[in-house]
Formats: sequence, structure tokens, C-alpha cells
Amino acid sequence: MTKNAGKIYLLINTEIGKERYVRDELRKLEHVNSADMITGRYDIIATLEGESVGEIFATVINSIRAIKGIVRTETNVVFN
Repeated sequence: MTKNAGKIYLLINTEIGKERYVRDELRKLEHVNSADMITGRYDIIATLEGESVGEIFATVINSIRAIKGIVRTETNVVFN
């Protein structure tokens, strides 16, 4: 990650039974470094990196939230 780069952890809730589909769709997207199903309050955690936080937010808003089966997302920005 370069000095001005951005990184976020995205926590996702899906419709019941859509976890694998959503995970697989996330893995196809630019800026998504990882997407894994997890236990607990959320269904999926994804790590996204880009040149800036704004660039990553654009991916979340324009691409990720358009994936069928996503109910809710929570974006956590990494800072150093």
C-alpha cells in the first residue's frame, strides 16, 4: 500500500442462502483483495485497497451495493 493509498474492511450481511454467491461476486471486483464468509454478526468480511479511500468508496457504492443478496454493509476505514 502506497503512502496515500486507502484500505477498508467491509462487513456484509446477506440474505439467507446468498453468502457464497455474494462472496464469489465480490472476489471478481477491482479493489477487492479478499472476501471470506465468517461467523458472528456478519456473514462476509472483505478487504479492499485502492489509490484512495474515495476510489474504494466508489467501488462500494457503485458495484458492491448492486450485488443481489446484500442486505447491509458496514465500512471500516484503516488508518495508520
